[in-house]
Amino acid sequence: MSLLLALDQGTSSSRSIVFDRDGQIVAMAQREFRQIYPQPGWVEHDPREIWDSQRATARQVWAQLGPRAQAIAALGITNQRETTLVWDRATGEPIYNAIVWQDRRAEPTCEALRAAGLEPVVQAKTGLRIDAYFSGTKLKWILDHVPGARQRAQRGELAFGTVDSWLVWQLTGGRVHGTDVSNASRTMLFNVRDNRWDEELLRTLDIPAELLPQVHPSSHHYGEVQPGLLGDGGPTHLAIAGIAGDQQAALFGQACFKAGLAKNTYGTGCFMLMHTGQRFQLSGNGLVTTSAAQPSANPEFALEGSVFIGGAVVQWLRDGIRAIQTSGEVEHLAASVPDSGGVMFVPAFTGLGAPYWKPRATGAIVGLTRGSTAAHIARAALESIAFQSAALLQAMSRDAQAGGASAVAELRVDGGACVNNLLMQFQADLLGIPVVRPKVIETTALGAAYLAGLQCGVYKSLDELAALWQVDRRFLPTMPRHRAEELMARWDHAVRQATLE
Repeated sequence: MSLLLALDQGTSSSRSIVFDRDGQIVAMAQREFRQIYPQPGWVEHDPREIWDSQRATARQVWAQLGPRAQAIAALGITNQRETTLVWDRATGEPIYNAIVWQDRRAEPTCEALRAAGLEPVVQAKTGLRIDAYFSGTKLKWILDHVPGARQRAQRGELAFGTVDSWLVWQLTGGRVHGTDVSNASRTMLFNVRDNRWDEELLRTLDIPAELLPQVHPSSHHYGEVQPGLLGDGGPTHLAIAGIAGDQQAALFGQACFKAGLAKNTYGTGCFMLMHTGQRFQLSGNGLVTTSAAQPSANPEFALEGSVFIGGAVVQWLRDGIRAIQTSGEVEHLAASVPDSGGVMFVPAFTGLGAPYWKPRATGAIVGLTRGSTAAHIARAALESIAFQSAALLQAMSRDAQAGGASAVAELRVDGGACVNNLLMQFQADLLGIPVVRPKVIETTALGAAYLAGLQCGVYKSLDELAALWQVDRRFLPTMPRHRAEELMARWDHAVRQATLE
C-alpha cells in the first residue's frame, strides 16, 4: 500500500495524479471545464462541473492502474483556494455558481471595510489585506444576493466551503463538512494565530457560524471515500488523509519545510511563498501572511505574494488577439527576437495583486514603436510574468531582512510555465539568484500526496520527504546587475501607466 492519489482541482482544469513512494508519477489524467464570465470582472464555475471533472479524472487514473489500484494507501486533495461555494446540506445542491478567486464583484464591500478602518484588525487576525480576492466577501455577496440565503444559513440548512470542502462533501456522500488550516486561512474569516474561526470577523461580515466547515491540520484523517465512487478494484476503505490549498501544497511539495525556503508557482497566476516557520510576521512590503500546510496542530506560517495574471497572459495572446495558435508556440515566437524591443506588457486584466494591490488597474502595453511586432509583444508578455515575480521576491527579501532573517538565496519553481527555459533564465537574470526547477514539477499534487502519506504512515518524517526532492535544472543569473535594475525601473514605470499614477 504505497501509492498515493492526489486530486488537484485547479482554476481551469481538474487533474488526478497517482504517485509512488518516491514521488514519481505513476498515472495522470486531466480534464478542462467551463469558465463563466457573467459580466466584466465576474468569474464563476459550475460546482457540478468541478465535481464531475474531478471524479472523471480520478476514475481515469483508477482504470489506468488496473489491479495496482489496490496499492493506493490514501487520497490527498489540493485546490484553487479562495473560490467560494454554498450548497444545501440536505440535497447537496449548490445555491449559486462558485465565485472564483479572480472575481472582483465584492470590491465595493472591501472598500466599505477599508473606509471603516478595519484593515489593521483584519491583518492582525488573518495576516491578509482586505481584498475581493479572499473568500469572506464573496460569501457575503452570495448571502446578500441569493433570495433567502442568509435566513437559511442561520437555520443551519446551508454549507459554505472552498473547493476542498466541496470535494470532501461529495467524496464522503455528505458525511463530512471539513477543511484544512491552509484553505481556512484564505477566507478572511479565520484567526491564523490560534487556528479558529474569528467571531468578530464573522459579525463584521454578517456570516452565520452555522455555515462553516470544521478546520483540521493539513495532514489528517478527514473521512473515507464512498466505496466504488472512484472505480472498482481499489481498497475498500480509502481515507482522505491530506488537504492543502494549491500554493501551500506546492510549498510542501517543494520540500520548503524550514524558514527562509521559497517557491514560485507559475500557473494561471503566479504565487510566491516563503516559509517563515512558527513565527507570525506581518509584511511591511505589500505581501500577506498565510498559514502554511500544517502536518500537525502547531501553527506554521508563510509570507505570500500573488500575481493575478501569470500564465493567463499567454492564453490572452492565444484567445484574445490570436497571436499564437497554441500556448506552446509562445516560447518560439518570443525567442525569435533578441529582446522585447522596449515593449512592456502589464497584464492587469483583473487589477494588480501583491505587492501593488491596485484593484482598479487595467492592462497596458507601453513602449510600442513602428518596429514592434507580435514577437516583441509575445516576449513582453512572457517577461511580464518574470517582472511581477521579481517584484514579489524583492518585497519578500525586504520582509525577511526586517524580521532578522537572510534574504532568499534561491527560488524553487514549479507549475506549467516553469518548463519555459527562456522565461526561467530571464527570471534568474532579474532576481540575481539561482532559479531551481525540480525533476517533478507537479509539486502542488505532490504536496497533497505527501500530506496524505504522512498521515497514513507511508512516510515517517519531513526529513524523509526532503530527501526525495531532486533538481532538474538550475538557472544561474548571467545579466549584469545594473541592467537588471534598469529593466525593473522600466517595469515600475509601466506599472504606473497601468494604474494611472
